[in-house]
Amino acid sequence: MDKRSVFDPKQQQDDLSSKIIAGLERISQAFKALLWEKAKQLGLSPIQIQILIFVAYHKSEFNNVSFLAQEFNVTKPTISDAIRVLVKKELVVKDHSSSDNRSYSLLLSGEGKKMVTETEHFANPLVEQLEFVESAEKENLFKTLSKLIYQLNQIGVLTVQRTCFACKFYAKSADNHYCNLLEKQLKHSDIRLDCVEFEERS
Repeated sequence: MDKRSVFDPKQQQDDLSSKIIAGLERISQAFKALLWEKAKQLGLSPIQIQILIFVAYHKSEFNNVSFLAQEFNVTKPTISDAIRVLVKKELVVKDHSSSDNRSYSLLLSGEGKKMVTETEHFANPLVEQLEFVESAEKENLFKTLSKLIYQLNQIGVLTVQRTCFACKFYAKSADNHYCNLLEKQLKHSDIRLDCVEFEERS
C-alpha cells in the first residue's frame, strides 16, 4: 500500500516530517501573501519586486536574465518580461558594458533605489514573530533549514545556492566549521545562506 500524502492530516498526526512539510508550506504562503500585498500597493508583480531587491544586493555578474531565471526558478521569458516592465517604469537600466554585446546586466536607477527602500521590508512581520523565539530554538531552526537547503540543491530541486556548505573555502572537521577565506572557525549560526564571497566547490 502506498504511503499516505504528507498533505493528509491523518498522515501528519503520526509523522513529524509530514507536519514539518505542512508547516513549511504555511510559512511559504505567508511569505507569498506579504509579497503580493506589497506588489499590489506599488503596481508591481512579485517577481519584479524580487528582481529589484536582488539587484540591489548582488554583484553585477548575477544580475542578468540567465542567472535571475535560475535564482527564482522561473523561465528566461518570465524574467525578460519582468525586466521589460521595470525598464519601462525606469526602475532599472541595462548595462551592455560586458564583452558579449548580446548580454547585459541590470543596474538600479535612482527611482529603482527608492523603490527598493519601499519594498525590501515586506517580510518584516515574519522577522517580528521570530523575535519571540528563543535564541537556542532559532539556532536549531537555522541549522535544520541550512542543511535542508543544501540537500535540496544537491538533488537538483534548488538550482542556485551560495551557502558555505557548497563553497570551495568551506571545510568541516568533526563538529567544527571553518572558512579558509576568512581564516576562522564558524559557529553554525555563522553559516551563510547567501554569501557574497561564495565560490562553488569544483
